Amino acid sequence: MMDTGVDAPRVVNLVFFKPVKSYAKYWQMIGRGTRLRPDLFGPGQDKECFLIFDFCGNFEFFDEFPDGIKTSVSKTLSQKVFETKLHIVTTIRDLEVATPENDALAVNYVNQLHDAICGLDETRFEVRKSLRLVKAYKDRGRWQNLSVGDINDICSQLSHLPVYNHGDDELAKRFDLLTLRLQLALLNKAKATESLVQQVHEIGVHLYKKRNIPTVAEKIVTVNHVRDHEFWKTVDINQVEHIRTELRELVKFINKEDIKPVYTDFEDVVLEDKVEEKDIMSGYANLQTYKDRVETFIRKNKSHLVVSKLHKNIPITQKELELLEMFLYNGTNSTKDEYHSKIGDMPLGSFIRSVVGLDIEVVNRLFADFINNENLNPTQITFIKILINYLNVNGTLDKSLLVKPPFNEAHDAGIIGVFNDEGDIRKIISIIDTVNDNAG
Repeated sequence: MMDTGVDAPRVVNLVFFKPVKSYAKYWQMIGRGTRLRPDLFGPGQDKECFLIFDFCGNFEFFDEFPDGIKTSVSKTLSQKVFETKLHIVTTIRDLEVATPENDALAVNYVNQLHDAICGLDETRFEVRKSLRLVKAYKDRGRWQNLSVGDINDICSQLSHLPVYNHGDDELAKRFDLLTLRLQLALLNKAKATESLVQQVHEIGVHLYKKRNIPTVAEKIVTVNHVRDHEFWKTVDINQVEHIRTELRELVKFINKEDIKPVYTDFEDVVLEDKVEEKDIMSGYANLQTYKDRVETFIRKNKSHLVVSKLHKNIPITQKELELLEMFLYNGTNSTKDEYHSKIGDMPLGSFIRSVVGLDIEVVNRLFADFINNENLNPTQITFIKILINYLNVNGTLDKSLLVKPPFNEAHDAGIIGVFNDEGDIRKIISIIDTVNDNAG
């Protein structure tokens, strides 16, 4: 797994080991393999493709949902704690028979939630967006009989606002959330209870190893309860709350090394009938657009005989143009129809010239006689330099541009304003026609 921002152009095999629903994340993952890498397999043997092994059905998902599923913003730890306490309160209130201890715990949590809302700074931008509800729930009476609508309002518009500052230790806050979820699971008799109990039990086991620390030693009775399997057979939510308050400040003493990793050693079995070769690009925008893909191929083959002729303004024959078309379409896995649908009516020779440009020495020679034989003023020389640079970069020139930018920088009327002699204008246009005609 590669972190965002890691540049790994040598990657040629990608394994999708988790399902992804986000459009951006999906294409970001695919993008890991698209980085170009010259000479990857040796001199002249560039990276030309990459493989994706998708074990989680991501291709099938995006075949059905091309735009993916927009994910909601992840809830903060503070928000999760707030909402879990709220759900514990509502669950206790919905019980047909609740013990006085449970009712007292619910009141305690309601007071904490109410205090959190009362402590909000109404000048904060986020708070002001929900100011009406904030003011409403600063009234303690609003917390007495919460409806389903009230709970939805609190969770969607208020629960993210309080900043949970009960100590600065992240591990303590996570322990709070773990034990609160255990309380909720016990109330609902949920299947998750066993897993949550096991997590708290393991924390007790690790804390017992730290009993030489004075603060841990002070809570050794609670630690022993937590690591005792018999204790968990009759545990209730108030006992879990006692564990939370007693041990939350101690979990920081547990070393990361104490939490053992799980090692696996499976023998891979490839089921050939389950292997599917898939064109992930069909139905989506290519990682490179058609134009970019063709331009890359042309630049890579700049030394090709016909491409070189176009670059050096050497006329090409119709047969050479046909061979060039075949070479280009085969090399880019495209067709003539695709070329015209993506590029338009621009002749292939002109398009290639627009990619490779015109050799600067060739362009200088084309205008050498004109510059030497004409008595040009500084403005006219500047115009010719602009013209030479333009042809060097773009390869051809639409003559209608001669009165538009960048050719009207020296004079608003462009070539007509720079050259008063029509003969000079005709000579320049003649050179341009030759260049354009040689593009095929």
